[in-house]
Formats: sequence, structure tokens, C-alpha cells
Amino acid sequence: MTLKRLFLISIFFLGMACNTVTRTLEVPTAGLPPTIAPPPTAVPLATVAPAPTRADSLYIPPGCENAPLATVDPTEVAGHPLVVPTPTVEPNPTISQDKQLAVFEDFAETVSEVYLYPDFNGHDWAAITAKYRARVKSGLDTETFYTDMNAMIAELGDDHSRFQSPAEVKQEDADLAGVTDYVGIGVLVQPLLDKGYVTILTVSPDSPADHAGLKPHDNILSADDRPLIEDGVYLPRVRGPECTAVVLSVQTPGQSARDMTVVRRRITAFNSVRAELLPTTDGSRIGYIFLPSFFDETIPGHVKEALQAFGDLDGLIIDNRLNGGGSSTVVEPILGYLAKGTLGQFRSRAESRPLTVQPDPVNNSQTVPLVILVGKGTVSFGEIFSGALQDSGRAKIVGVLTDGNVETLYPYYFEDGSRAWIAHERFEPAVSHADWETNGIIPDVAVADPGWDTVTPATDPTVAAAVMLLGHK
Repeated sequence: MTLKRLFLISIFFLGMACNTVTRTLEVPTAGLPPTIAPPPTAVPLATVAPAPTRADSLYIPPGCENAPLATVDPTEVAGHPLVVPTPTVEPNPTISQDKQLAVFEDFAETVSEVYLYPDFNGHDWAAITAKYRARVKSGLDTETFYTDMNAMIAELGDDHSRFQSPAEVKQEDADLAGVTDYVGIGVLVQPLLDKGYVTILTVSPDSPADHAGLKPHDNILSADDRPLIEDGVYLPRVRGPECTAVVLSVQTPGQSARDMTVVRRRITAFNSVRAELLPTTDGSRIGYIFLPSFFDETIPGHVKEALQAFGDLDGLIIDNRLNGGGSSTVVEPILGYLAKGTLGQFRSRAESRPLTVQPDPVNNSQTVPLVILVGKGTVSFGEIFSGALQDSGRAKIVGVLTDGNVETLYPYYFEDGSRAWIAHERFEPAVSHADWETNGIIPDVAVADPGWDTVTPATDPTVAAAVMLLGHK
């Protein structure tokens, strides 16, 4: 059996308990917070609706100056996928039955040897293996085989371990590398399926959305008078062909809805980290950084740039309320800006390894008073990051009790290019040795979360409580 470990990662995908966020390069999963994934490349315009009136203040992206300003219904664009419940990926190469059996046996043996829980989370792995072996031997087409392998590991019920086809491996690796290529307006959004609209988490600098004045916490109610959510399914109507316009109905919490026209452009770089100095009445310099996830290897660089731009601070707030985790290759550099030393242990069946952080100070980032915001969306490495800094005494936590999800997964590759993410370790904090997987992380100051879409940065009670905890106002 050939096993290859690349990095630790706390995965979030369809059917998982972990939380994620999405962009307008996004395709969320129904009933769950969405998954980061780029949309398909824009396709040629099929029909053009009447052009909206061009206002003097309307931002026209570079390269679109001479293009007709027109709106377009995505349903009228040939080949444009409007409803895509899972990320669009290329087809998997056909896999023969002999190779299916080889991959299956390797996969089953791997789980037997490395799965975190020796009792397989209370399930009969031998019986599960026998059931799926019989299915493979009965004859499966390629896509059904990969679907079955994911269903097989899902029977362990840990909500984290999963199996990926070769095409899904390629897509996810691109996401982690921060590869961006889509046509839209440049916002990171979270669809609220029960409310029928999407709320903006971050706006990428210098994007059409930024130039239009869209802000975090703004809610997009419709695009071209069409809803973005129908029958509980998110419809990416903000996307569309390059240089076309979309008329959005936008509502800032506490204000009336307003219409604005935004011209789409190709987005090849996206900064999902929101960083700003908070306004204070006592003249203090309080930095605020929103981290939507750790699933993008460009994030540490953006955080470092923000800390450099802030200069020395009187306090720093890191917002992890919607941070659904990601890769240790993203987490550890950011921890290095803030802390040092051994923060805990990752424990597997038979051994443990330390989480040891090498300091990498940026201005006074190693000593600045630090508060971390957590919520029900703080999951996996988002939870480990927050709790480890609290446990070490480096930070205070404000928000609500987290749900408890500190398992880490290792990747194992198979001969067809498929990959299994298998729960291999749990995190144990260095000082308290608390069982966060069972009990969650208890905040130092409890503040009920009113909902991201119901507040503005100026009226957010969790942020206000953090500023107060830092001793400022």
C-alpha cells in the first residue's frame, strides 16, 4: 500500500459538519454554508437585454470601456450553468473493474490501519467493507464507483472523513493554492437559504463591487429583478459574461433596499481577508482582521500585509466566527505572527506530535492585546487556532460556545489519482488538556450572535464587546 501525506487539513465539503464560505466564484451546497470553488469561465453572450442608463459614477472595469453596457439573464447564455449544486469539475478518466478493486482494497486497508478511532466510531468496518466490495465486484461505472467510495467512508459517521475522485482532487488543490479565474463582481458571500438572499462577507479590493461601494454585511436581495435563491437552491445570477452589467437590489442592515448597477469583470486574484482599523472614541488603534477560512494559501500573506499596514496597535481583533478551517500550511504562519512555542498536541491512535509555532513578529503582533471572535461557524482549524491562543493565555475569546470539531485529517493517495481524507488525529491543548471535540471552546465573554446579515460593522455587538474587553471604546 502506498500512502502519501502532504499536509494536515480540516476538510469541509458536502455532507460535512464543517463550515465554509463562498464567493461569487462560488457554488454552495444546499442546506449547508457554501464551499469555496471557482465558477465556470464565462461563455459567449447569446441575447442582450436593454442597456441600463450609464451613470457618471458607474465604474467601468479596464477593458470594458468600449463594450456595450447591457444586462444579461444567465439563463439566456448558451451553456451557462445556472444551477450547479456541487463544484463543476472535469470528467474522471474511466477506471476498469480491476483497477476499481485495487483502489478499493487499498482504501479499505488504509482506513483499517490509520483511522483515529480503533472501534471505527462504533461501526463494523469489516461489514461495511464486505458490502462495498460486493458492489464493486457486481460492476460499477466510473462515477458510481467514486460515489460509492465516498458513501463507504461516510458510514463511519464522523462527518469529516471523505473520498475524492481524481477530478475532485485537482479542483480542491487549485482552491487551496488560491487559484482564481471567474467573471463576477468580486465579493465573498454566504447564501442564507432560509431567508432567500445572500450576505456579503468580504469585498475584494479594487473589484467592481469595491468600486460600487458594496460592504461586508450588505445583503444582495436580487440580481436583475430575479431572486438569487429559489426553492432552497442558490442561483449564481451575479455571475455572467465579462463586461456585462448586473443590476443588484442591495440592503444594508437597518436601511431600505437600493438598486445599483455593477459591471462584471474577470477576477484572477481575490483577497478574502478583510482588515481595517476600527473607529474608537478614545484614540486607540484597534486592528480588525476577518478570516473567512484557512483554505487558501494566499491568506497568510494578506494577513502579514495587513499587520504591516496597521503598524503598532493598542489591540487586535481576529474574527473567526465563520472560519470553517483549512490547511495547517495556512494556519501555522498566521499563528507565528501572534504567538510562539508549543500550543498543544495532535494525538493519533498510537502517537502524538506537537503544534510548535516559530515566532514571526510583524510590528508588535507578538505582544499586542488580542481578542478572537468565535461562533457556531468556527470549525476545525478555525476552532484549534482560536482555542490554542486562548489556552496559552495569548488571547481572550468573545462569542458563543463552539460546537467542538478538532479532528484533523490526513490525505492518502491511490494509484488512479483519487484521494481519501481520513480522520487521523485530535487536538489537545497544551495547558488545560480540554476535550474540545466533546465540549467545544468556552468564550471568556459570551455574546449572542444576532446574525451577520442583521448588523453592520458599526452595530455588531460581538465586535463592540471585543473592543470593550481590550479596555477601549
